[in-house]
Amino acid sequence: MVAQLGLVLDCHDPEKLATFWSAALGYELIGGAGNYVLLLPPGGDAGPQFLLQRVPEPKETKNRMHFDIHVPDIETEAARLVELGAERVDPDQRSEHGNNWVLLQDPEGNEFCVCDGGAGA
Repeated sequence: MVAQLGLVLDCHDPEKLATFWSAALGYELIGGAGNYVLLLPPGGDAGPQFLLQRVPEPKETKNRMHFDIHVPDIETEAARLVELGAERVDPDQRSEHGNNWVLLQDPEGNEFCVCDGGAGA
């Protein structure tokens, strides 16, 4: 049996972040209940569910885990995400072992990368 992956992101304002992440990932915003807002892949596509969970404490340090969004054109996607409310952490692309990426953060400061998935290798 293969386990199904669900991602949970702690945040201050799950409704606001749900709007950002729904547009960023192309996920459907299913709705909220209490401290939670659920996003799912469109049309029942395979992929992890994404749950935004309201927590009282603020984010204070670097994420121990982050998202990588793989796309063919890093700069175009990074610019689109900045228009949606992300902030570019570093103005320069980073590269390592044939992988290229841009480091961004969502509207609450959660880091994520826009990567070429090794297309530069």
